[in-house]
Amino acid sequence: MTENKNPTIATVCSHTSLQIFDGARKEGFKTLGICLGKPPGFYDAFPRAKPDEFFSVSSYQEIIEKTPELIEKDVIIIPHGSFVEYLGASDFARLEVPSFGNKSVLEWESNRTKEREWLTSAGVPVPAEYSSPDDARGPVIVKYHGAKGGRGFFIANNQQEIEDKLDTSEEYVIQEFVLGTRYYLHFFYSPLRIDGYRVGDGTLELLGIDRRIESNIDELYKIGAASGIDPSFVVTGNLPMVLRESLLPKVFELGERVVERSIELFGGMIGPFCLETICTDTLEFKVFEISARIVAGTNLFVSGSPYSDLIEPDLSTGKRIAQEIRLAIEMDRLGDVVS
Repeated sequence: MTENKNPTIATVCSHTSLQIFDGARKEGFKTLGICLGKPPGFYDAFPRAKPDEFFSVSSYQEIIEKTPELIEKDVIIIPHGSFVEYLGASDFARLEVPSFGNKSVLEWESNRTKEREWLTSAGVPVPAEYSSPDDARGPVIVKYHGAKGGRGFFIANNQQEIEDKLDTSEEYVIQEFVLGTRYYLHFFYSPLRIDGYRVGDGTLELLGIDRRIESNIDELYKIGAASGIDPSFVVTGNLPMVLRESLLPKVFELGERVVERSIELFGGMIGPFCLETICTDTLEFKVFEISARIVAGTNLFVSGSPYSDLIEPDLSTGKRIAQEIRLAIEMDRLGDVVS
């Protein structure tokens, strides 16, 4: 564990790196961008979010080999979806460089069976799942394990359609396709703060809500279902969302249950996480996935969201992460938020 009172905030140059670097700089931290080969030129277009230093590797696996160099630079790594996917959840969990959050969550988040066990045991409503194609009833969505940005996911109406499209070389899950509105709820759990919405020994914050733009499923309606084009779910961007205020108690109840169960199962989540939900026409939520880290939808809110602005003006998730690290250093509790 770093003893420095001003460590360097580091992450891979992808996903949410712009707001992570921007938020770290706003809180007075130095920043380091881990990149493949030559540093990406697009950072020159965003000087407030350009890392102070780049750390080039020839492959993401080389990050493991260069662990001593990163430790020497006294970095704290911020995990995001691309970082975990590129390195692999098991390798990231073994990474000896200090990382923000509880690495034990990766075992539960990256495996859809354990993720479902976590959610259902927390009492959170989830879509039905089917153990094999011949058990499926009604429209289903088939998803592969890991953070793949929706790549390879598909909808099927019956057993034959599932078997025709299924890649059995990958781990997958067959899930009920729930009709409703998608809301991606951006939470932040702090084990350090005590003022706010109390959960466990800390507080739960809602920093924003988004909806993903997926290609090409979000545009197929323009040419109709008879087009013969197979829908795809590759995430290409995000849209900001705001809920009916009367639904906020249900939202916080979902977050509270998931956090409390995480504390019981593996010592608790720390920092940002996202509940990926569908709200039906009966105003009930079903949680179809959890991302236990910063998600790309938070990029909408570099200068704050309609929710985070009611906590602190111009509060992004990237800045909130940096604040938690700063607070932990001041409280001499860095070990409670970094693993």
